[in-house]
This record gives sequence, C-alpha cells and structure tokens, in this order.
Amino acid sequence: MPKIKYHFLSTALPVSLPQASFRKDMTAHLNPYPSYKPSGIEWLGDVPAHWEVRRLKQAVTLMMGQSPPGDECSEKPIGLPFLQGCAEFGERHPSPVQFCRVPQKVSPTGSILLSVRAPVGRLNIADQEYGIGRGLCALLPHKRVLQTAFARYHLEVLEHGLRLASTGSTYDAVSVGDIGNQPLLVPPLPEQAAIVRYLDHTAGRIRRYLRSRERLIELLKEYRQAVVHEAVTRGLDPDVPLKPSGVEWLGDVPAHWEVRRLRHAVNMRVSNVDKHSIDDELPVRLCNYVDVYKNDRITESVPFMRATAKADEMDRFRLEFGDVLITKDSEVWNDIGVPAFVEYSAKDLVCGYHLALLRPLRAVLNGAYLFHSLQSSAIASQFHLAANGVTRYGLSHHAIKSALLPIPPLAEQAAIAAYLDKQTAAIDAAMARAQREVELLSEYRTRLIADVVTGQVDVREAAD
Repeated sequence: MPKIKYHFLSTALPVSLPQASFRKDMTAHLNPYPSYKPSGIEWLGDVPAHWEVRRLKQAVTLMMGQSPPGDECSEKPIGLPFLQGCAEFGERHPSPVQFCRVPQKVSPTGSILLSVRAPVGRLNIADQEYGIGRGLCALLPHKRVLQTAFARYHLEVLEHGLRLASTGSTYDAVSVGDIGNQPLLVPPLPEQAAIVRYLDHTAGRIRRYLRSRERLIELLKEYRQAVVHEAVTRGLDPDVPLKPSGVEWLGDVPAHWEVRRLRHAVNMRVSNVDKHSIDDELPVRLCNYVDVYKNDRITESVPFMRATAKADEMDRFRLEFGDVLITKDSEVWNDIGVPAFVEYSAKDLVCGYHLALLRPLRAVLNGAYLFHSLQSSAIASQFHLAANGVTRYGLSHHAIKSALLPIPPLAEQAAIAAYLDKQTAAIDAAMARAQREVELLSEYRTRLIADVVTGQVDVREAAD
C-alpha cells in the first residue's frame, strides 16, 4: 500500500489557532501500517492486515432501555438515577433529572450509553449505575475482545452510520438490530490501549481548546448583552443625571428620557399571511419566522419564500425600511420577541404568519433604536413573561402593546443606534471567528479519531 500523506485541515485553520503544536503532535511518526487487507465494507476500504473485522454485537452486550410505569419515577432522590434520553447527558457524565425505585433496565458503571432516538448517536459513559428508559441503549464491551475507551472512540466514527440506519419516522430511531450490525474493527488489546493513549492526549488537547473557544463565545454573548442594555437604558453619557423610571426591573434612567408602552410608540400589525399559494391571490415574497429568527437584519440577500396574498394584505403587511419584526409565537418560550430590523423593502415583500410588525411612530421612535432595545434581555424578558401556552407559546396583542420601553429624544436614539451598530458588529465578528474555530477544530478532531480507529495511520510509536 502506498505511503499516505497524513494531514487534516491545518492549511485552513485560522492563524490564531496553535496549528504548529497540533500538527506536530498529530502527524509525528504517523505512517500507514505495513500491510492491509480488504475489510469487505465499502466505506471502510482496506484495514490493517492483523485487525479483525466484526459486527458490534459480537464484541458487546446490548441493552435497550425500557421505561417503567410512571408512578415508579419521581424527582425525589429515591432509588436509582434514571435517564430518558441524551438530553440528560452532561459534557462528562449524564445529568439525571429523575429517580426510579424499580427500573426495568439498569446500566452498570462504566457502560457506554448511546442515544437511539434523535439526535441518534450521542454518547456518554455511565459513571455509576443508571436506570435507562426508552431512547437509550447501554453497551457493555466484552473485556477479552474490546476495551471500553476504544469502543467509545469507535462509536463516534459509527455515528454517521447509525443516523443513516434511523427510521426517519417521527421518533427518528434506530433498532437494536441496527446497532448490533454496525461494523467494528478490533485491533489486539495492547494496540487498542495504545490508540486510546494517543487519542486521549491529542483529541483531549483539542477538546480543551474547544471548550475555551466555546467559553469565549459565551462571554462575548454576555458582553454584547451588557453593552446593549447599558446603552438603551442609560445612554452614552456616563455623567448624565438619572431619575427613577418607576419600573422595578428598569431602575433609574436618564432624567430627560421617557418610559412609554409600545402602544404609544409604534403601529403594530400582526400578520395572517401564511405560506400557501392560492390561485386568485397575488404573488408575494414572504418574510417568515425563520428569516427573522436567524437574521438580525432583513436585507435583499435573505432567501424569501414565495407565496400569495390578498391585495389588502399586501398593503397592510408590506415591509418598509425602518420596521422591526418580532417573533410572536414559538415552541420555546424564550424564542418569543426575537427582533429583526428591516433594511430592505419591495412592493411584493410582506410580513408572514407568526410575526408581529412594529412600525415606529416617526415623531417618537427610531426603528434602529427600537431594534437594539428589543435585543436587551431585560426588555425582551417582558415578552418571555407574557408568553402563554403549553406545547406552543404565543404573545397576545395586548402583551406586545403593553411592553415598556425607555425612550430618549430622537437625536439621542439615532446616536445610540449608530454606536450599537458599530459595537455589536465588532462583537459579532469576534464571535463568528471563534465559532469558525470551533467548527474547524471539531472537524479536525473527528477526522483524527476516524483515521486512527480505522487504521489509516499507525499510532503505536507515537503513543509510547
């Protein structure tokens, strides 16, 4: 077999990443094995000649979770910690929210926990005994064949195959047969231990760096919130005299500002234009929920949906520059009130269903200032508290119109909006760079693990 030039994404990584250090660790002495053989599995290709190719069920004991009767589980710490799915997986260990007196299935300490319902393929290690419910599978490696840590890395490589095997139904699940029939490469046990040592060191370094980037993103989000909140509740002059706002959560505001309810500052319109196309209606481009939720600003580059609307709906819900759209309904309460600023308008572009269109009264309110104000968590929390529902949350017209807003003079609103445009753009750019690093390093780590556990490179010397 020809010698492989082993590399990952080093040429594509941002300059700020410690590329040289990672590259040195990951590529030192990493050559192919001396000889290979066909695996008999198309996507695996050739594998080291001395490795075995098995099915997962031949090397592990599989235990599919089963939920007990509802009255056996509670939030009180009685019995075993009970897991219903990967939503209860912490970063290092599961984080159960229930306990069960008599669980039907018990996962032993050290077993591998695998999610078999969406998102299929999530993994964790049981740090103690757990009762496991539907949506989880416990894998107990046969110690004479398979090391648990090696199996854990190998299952990361199999995640894609498990997703392909999922039913695609409402539950998006995999069966015990789907899991058991996944291909498994089995090196000798000492070699498995060497692979684990190597991956624990190199992939562990990447994971620690990923955590630092993820923490940076969270800190930048918090900083962004603080910058916005300070500007829209205190203004830009740190020495300005303050007065009580009369609103407990708002506290003091500049003495020359007003506090008004939205009904006195905007013309609100709640759209009823849905995504359907009807023959006797006029063609429109629809700015819908996703467009607002995913974009701070509505521009010409947004891929608007095609639909139809009546002539009076086009007139009433047509977007104008300076409008602010907010999400009015959502499956999650804190996704209510997400704003987007309208920077593009056209005769056929209208506001869609599940959104509220806020058109500022120009003598009172600047649209860009309103947009930034609604990005303040303190101001947006009024919508979160007012949202009602069980499986889906929504805002009434009254709840939107009753929201309180600190309002400076118009010239000061424009200055605050310009300041926040600049400041938030810089913070957003920093977050985007950090997020790109996270994506590249995640791909980097995935490729490393895949190449090592499938025998594309020999890490035995590097692990010593």
